[in-house]
Amino acid sequence: MKTIKKSKKFNEFEVLDGMGSLGHEQILFCQDKETGLKAIIAIHDTTLGPALGGTRMWNYENEQDAVRDVLRLSRGMTFKAAISGLSLGGGKAVIIGDSKKDKTERLMRKFGQFVDTLGGKYITAEDVGMTPKDMEYVRMETKHVTGIPQSMGGSGDPSPVTAFGVYVGMKASAKYKWGNDSLKNKIVLVQGVGHVGETLVKYLSDEGANVIINDLDINRLENISKKFNSEIVTGDSIYDLDIDIYAPCALGGTVNPDTINRLKCAIIAGAANNQLENESRDAKLCLEKGICYAPDFLINAGGLINVYSEIHNYDMNHALNQTRKIYDTTLEIFRKAELNNITTNDAALQIANKIVQEKKIS
Repeated sequence: MKTIKKSKKFNEFEVLDGMGSLGHEQILFCQDKETGLKAIIAIHDTTLGPALGGTRMWNYENEQDAVRDVLRLSRGMTFKAAISGLSLGGGKAVIIGDSKKDKTERLMRKFGQFVDTLGGKYITAEDVGMTPKDMEYVRMETKHVTGIPQSMGGSGDPSPVTAFGVYVGMKASAKYKWGNDSLKNKIVLVQGVGHVGETLVKYLSDEGANVIINDLDINRLENISKKFNSEIVTGDSIYDLDIDIYAPCALGGTVNPDTINRLKCAIIAGAANNQLENESRDAKLCLEKGICYAPDFLINAGGLINVYSEIHNYDMNHALNQTRKIYDTTLEIFRKAELNNITTNDAALQIANKIVQEKKIS
């Protein structure tokens, strides 16, 4: 396991302040010396239902970064569920470590035991660094898990449905920006070509878009480039390219004052969570520059819709039909933002918060 730098270790007051400012209900810190497990489960809000959100395994530089990430991610899940019309609350979990080196069956099963102690208040699923097989290990210890393999009656990998939601959200963005939702001949930069990113590349390529791909994994880039005839651009020079659409599909925070200043695009629409480094500041900067930003927690909700369907007797067609509604909701948010002269992020948050607040007082 990676040794976490002591200089950035959190304290209980910082955590409580973070919980208070973002409105969290509960955080569970998990540690097991035998397996090397170090994990954090954050439950943001359970007004609409049990908190459902994936588990991310990442080699965080320090504990402070892990706490900050799980707090923001779990909050985003509340809004994602609300704006998608799901009876779910928001939660998320992170496991500190290298998923390629540190992950074992014993570690995942121990994590499942911690999930089970919450008695269904939190339901987990896969996220970055996780696979359906990992969820199978978690399922050995708790029933509060989704995204298990299809052979076990689950929905399997949710990334194809996530990618579909991003794709229809991107088409809605094009409709709003250009009056036509066709992506043919549009130059689209997909940053991050994991499971979701690769499927998104396929959708775009099938429609005739000119796709540029970027990722840290050179081998994966080369494979996907050959498969879909996509152009490869490495490094952060991607932010200086003349493109139509920027699709961040890796980790968050890539939309910030530096990149916004450099970006030459009309639309930002991608699968990554927490794309805006600072929500209020960066959404405003996008608006001022004339960039149409599709709120991430809206258009990447397909994966959540997919695993939610699993809880209610999973059906792929139902999940896809629900995810297709992201198109209309995206247009609704753009029009609300324009009418009220606010950012698209604020418009989406207002809708999601209203749903939660009305449930609280009902």
